[in-house]
Amino acid sequence: MGLTHTSVVDAPLGEVFAWHGRRGAIVRLMPPWSPMRVERESGSLRDGQAVLRLPGGLRWEASHQPGDYDPPHEFADALTSLPLATVLPWRHTHRFASVDTRATRVTDVVDTPLPARMLRPMFVYRHRQLADDLAAHARSRVTCPEPLTIAVTGSSGVIGTALTALLSTGGHRVIRLVRRLPRNPRERYWRPEDPSEELLSGVDALIHLAGASIAGRFTPARKREIFDSRIVPTRRLAELAAVSAMGEGASLRAFVTASAIGIYGPDRGDEVLTETSDRGDGFLADVVTDWEDATIPATQAGIRTIQVRTGIVQTPRGGMLRLMHPLFESGLGGRLGQGQQWLAWIGLDDLLDVYLRAVTDPGLYGPVNAVAPAPVRNADYTATLARVLRRPAVLPVPAFGPRLLLGAEGAREIAEASQLVHPRRLIEAGHHFRSPELDGALRHVLGREIDAAPAIRMAASPE
Repeated sequence: MGLTHTSVVDAPLGEVFAWHGRRGAIVRLMPPWSPMRVERESGSLRDGQAVLRLPGGLRWEASHQPGDYDPPHEFADALTSLPLATVLPWRHTHRFASVDTRATRVTDVVDTPLPARMLRPMFVYRHRQLADDLAAHARSRVTCPEPLTIAVTGSSGVIGTALTALLSTGGHRVIRLVRRLPRNPRERYWRPEDPSEELLSGVDALIHLAGASIAGRFTPARKREIFDSRIVPTRRLAELAAVSAMGEGASLRAFVTASAIGIYGPDRGDEVLTETSDRGDGFLADVVTDWEDATIPATQAGIRTIQVRTGIVQTPRGGMLRLMHPLFESGLGGRLGQGQQWLAWIGLDDLLDVYLRAVTDPGLYGPVNAVAPAPVRNADYTATLARVLRRPAVLPVPAFGPRLLLGAEGAREIAEASQLVHPRRLIEAGHHFRSPELDGALRHVLGREIDAAPAIRMAASPE
């Protein structure tokens, strides 16, 4: 019972150990398919306590053990919350050893009655996350060797939560811009329509993610909410950034905003769409055009401005995959209509890497297509998801189905959209994609990896 899982990561011992002690590490290591959510991070690997939420109101309290704290070689935590600790003994020892000056052997030893086959997918995921995150930070330090102070709006969403954790584990100082009273020094109060003059004081880069979800029927009220939540707040932040750039001791060097591939319109056939393609038609194209135009004041002030045109993000914690995963897991999934629509997708972690590059690479600016280099048709997507889950996909969704849920306009712009988008700017910049192919991306986020990635050279103990 229990598990011993080992891999070698290409990073020095001190950096690997330090990564685990930074804010956001437990968030980055939490598998997206897990029902657990991080309620409170541990403040110390020596004697802190992390708290996780489980369904049914249960709490998993992981208490670090002072007697096993031996930096940079070892730390340990144990489950201490009742009633879980009485029925599920759990002790997790994290060990680190130098392979050479550039590589570290990471070993997780879990003492628990649970069998190894239940635990292995979690630790395959954790070790790959660790290796990939460390590699991403190493690449970013080539162009930005010093840590930044980065302000983030929309930090509590699926993307924002993961992104702030990635930035923090890289040693950057993250300031969350929140629309309630701040709870700690890492937060600042933000009024979207009238931001304070001091909001961006001491900030090196701003990442603006906030905006109402586009999911749902495109009623007049809903469309107004989608529009108003993006254009005015973005323009106000851009104007504030422009003013801040002219002040004494100005530090803001990058203004990064979320955007969307909806700018290309809902259906361009087999036309390959790059950052220089003409905008399309439809409601979302209108919104995204005005959204990107709202950043102009920052650009005119000489601030490097980037619009991240995001594709269909793959994570079971939100968006398309969150809806489709349970259907396909139950064997009830299938293609939409004839399944010929192009799907420009991107793995969540690859999207985070685009944002990391946007704030650290001075050579990246303007609109950037944040999509994987291998788009697929809807029929290929559903077949791949079914194969990863080992389920059939024989029940096609009739074309009228999405129209019943979203209305004619919403279905056309979202469910039926077909966009063959290519990440030309990223490819030209030599950008590294963690998951360039859909099969690998889905296996990683759903805990269905067949083998470990070669770069991490994993070896797990037998059951």
